Amino acid sequence: MIYSQKLSSLQIELLKVYSFQPEEEDLIAIRSYLADYFSKKFIFKIGKSVEEKDITEKDLENWLDA
Repeated sequence: MIYSQKLSSLQIELLKVYSFQPEEEDLIAIRSYLADYFSKKFIFKIGKSVEEKDITEKDLENWLDA
């Protein structure tokens, strides 16, 4: 399958990282950093939405139980 979509700036940066053949422990650390960064960003956005839309703890629990 051929993709015609351009690479994002993040994809380009990751290709640069992988081009120097990092060791497995480096790859694990990079994955961990990325996961940590995006999870913190996601949690921040959820918190902001909760405040802006006046969502309660009970609302969140109900959504998890659904």
